[in-house]
This record gives sequence, C-alpha cells and structure tokens, in this order.
Amino acid sequence: MLKNNFEIEVKKPEFPERKFNLKEFGGVADGNFDNTEVFAEAISSCHQAGGGIIIVPAGEWFTGPIHFKSNVHLKLEKDAVISFSDNFEDYLPVVFTRWEGNECYNYSPLIYASECENIAITGQGKLVGNGEKWWPWKQTQHDAAKRLYDAEYNGIPVKDRVFGQKEGLRPQFIQPINSKNILIEGITIVDGPMWTIHPVYCENTIIRDLKIITDGPNTDGINPDSCKNMLIENCDFETGDDCIAIKSGINEDGLRVNKPTENLLIRNCKSKEGHGGVVIGSEMSGGVKNVHVHDCVFNGGERGVRLKSMRGRGGCVENLLFEDIEINNLRAEGIILNMYYDATTVEPRTELPPLFRNITIRNIKGENVNQPVVLRGLPEKKMKDITLENINLSGKRSLTASNLDGLNLKNINLEIDSEVQFEFKNVANLNIKNSSCKQK
Repeated sequence: MLKNNFEIEVKKPEFPERKFNLKEFGGVADGNFDNTEVFAEAISSCHQAGGGIIIVPAGEWFTGPIHFKSNVHLKLEKDAVISFSDNFEDYLPVVFTRWEGNECYNYSPLIYASECENIAITGQGKLVGNGEKWWPWKQTQHDAAKRLYDAEYNGIPVKDRVFGQKEGLRPQFIQPINSKNILIEGITIVDGPMWTIHPVYCENTIIRDLKIITDGPNTDGINPDSCKNMLIENCDFETGDDCIAIKSGINEDGLRVNKPTENLLIRNCKSKEGHGGVVIGSEMSGGVKNVHVHDCVFNGGERGVRLKSMRGRGGCVENLLFEDIEINNLRAEGIILNMYYDATTVEPRTELPPLFRNITIRNIKGENVNQPVVLRGLPEKKMKDITLENINLSGKRSLTASNLDGLNLKNINLEIDSEVQFEFKNVANLNIKNSSCKQK
C-alpha cells in the first residue's frame, strides 16, 4: 500500500497442518490444574516436529508463563480460556526484555517469544491475565524504575540490569522480542499486569480482530516498540492507559539501541476508554517513521490522536498520516502533539530535544471534545511541516499552537465554547485556508 510516500507490506505466517492437542499431553482444563509443563511440552514437541498447530480446547486452562518456539501456532477453540497465575515467583527466572524503553532482565512476560520465527496466537478464546495482584506495584516500583532509567547513563551493562524482585517492575502480558513473522488474531485479552501486547525489535507482524479489556494502571493495549512492518486492524479497546502506543526506547538507552518503529499501518480500530486512541511516545528516542492510521473511531476516553515527548528524549518522529477518524466524547484533547509531556516519574538526564516533522492529520470529525486541537513544540526545536485538513470538531476550548515552523490549516471548522478560538504563539510559515471557528 503506497500512501504518504511510504509502503507497508506484511505477510501472514504459514504453518504445517499437523496438530497437537493439549489433552494429549496430560492437560486438564478445570481452572485449578497447573498446565505450565503441559504447554511447555506441547510447544517443544510441535517445534521439534517442524511446526504445527497446538489446539487449546474449551475449558479453563490455568498456567504459568508460556514460552514460544519457532513455527508454533497456538489456537484457542471457542470457550477456551487460558488463565495465568498471579504468583510472582512463577515468572522467574528472569528473561531479557525491554521495560518502558530500557533493556534489562525482568520477570517473564505471561506469553514470551525470544528470537522466534513464524509464531501465532489465534482463535475464539480468551486470555485472562489476572493482573490485579500486580497493579499495586504501580505505587511501589518507582525506585526500581529509576535505577533502570539511569542504568545507561551510569554505564551499567544490560547483563547487570537484573530485576525480578518483589515490588519491582511488572511484566508485560504478551511480548515477542527479536522475532519475525508473527500473527495475533481473533482472541479476547483481559487484565494483564502491565502493557498487553508489546512486540520489541520484531518484523512482519499482524495483530487483528482482537478485543482488549484492561482495567489496571499502565495496561496499554498494543505497544509496537522498535518494530518494522506491522499491521494492526479491526481491534476494539477498553484500556487502563493508551489503546495503541507506538514506542522506540527512552532517553540514553533508546538512543544507544537506535532502532525506530517504522512502516506501521493501523486501520478500522475502535476504543471506548483509554488515555489515547493512537499515541506515539513518550518513549520514542529511537525514532518513529512511516505510520498510516485511518478509518478508526475513538468514542470515549481522554484523547484521540496523541503525540507526546519532552526534552531529553532525542529521536525523530516523521512521515505520519492520520485520516478518516471519528472522535467523540473525550475528556481532554482530540488531537494533541505535545513536546512538553510531563507525566513521568523519572526525568531525563540531558536536554536533548526530539523532533516532530512531516505530519498530516485530515478528515477528522466528532463532537463533545474538551479541546479539539493542541500543538506544542519546543522553542529550540520547533515542530516542522504540520498539516491539518478537513477537521470538523465541537468542544469547549480553543485551538492552540506554539513553536512551529510550517503549519498548514485547511478547512478547519470548529464549534467551541471559548470566546478566544484560535491561539498562535511563535509560529512561522503559518498558512490558513477556508477555516472558521464559531462560539456555541
């Protein structure tokens, strides 16, 4: 697909037809029997046979972490539920991971795939993360998070960044890392410890037809992280944080790894709750480029289209196209590009500014949005070449824009409560055409 001068190609992985039923490995779906070794044996057998499909029949399959191997397709039949242990010790020993943009060793994600090719999780069943026991760590993990955030700055090698201690860093729900040819399709995912689907350093990934329902803190829906060539489509979100949040590492560690997220297509997704519908950042130090988002509906939550960063991140976010999106009933901003993001517990150790440039947002409509549009660049590194076109929104507060070089507004029609309707500060090369704003 060629849009906005970039192309996205993804292919669905293929698997042999040979099947492996969990019951054949002694599995019991009564909600109490520990099937951790059952899953491990089935995955190993499938992998050693050259690949195939592991069938998860109807029933409740209680387990600890599931670790994938190449050429394994885990298929949940209708009414199949995989319910994960909430015993912290079950997720040891630690594994290599990236936690909020920093490389380290931590508790295993509930489903983990390292250096795998051709893997899939599909079907009509449900994954239940039982994350409620982990959620209080949000209030207690600050010291561990600070040690991790400062590790690169303080010269601590990744191999020595070992966590996995009580009240430390919560694990992700599903994390493929350094893997390629991935499919996650059809299932419902409920309440993991933290981020729900977190692909890291992955290529050729398809995520579609999912329902993600998460109530806990930082329980984002999908977090592509320094990934290449990804399709996300037809997913429904009700999350405790951002619905889709695109990442690429944070501060010094993200700059060291220096892997962008690139070539990402998001379409036909819906949300009813979340901090943001489609978000980039704030961990974006490796850069984000070539992203196309279209035909989505964000009805409820805090924000619709959201880009967030701050001094100290570095990195470049560029070549983005958001179009044909409906946003309604939002408690905060409909469209916000913000380089003054401050909702972080650990401050960057440098003043290195990020850069946002070549961003187009068009064909956006909706109502009852607290503030339709906010654009906030940095005075020392202005946002560059931002285009808003065919924006039809109603809400309360004015459109504000500051610290930009190249702002094109075309067919902007806002209906708001505020008497002051357009506010510009330190904006160079401002072009306004066929735009209006009226007070309610």
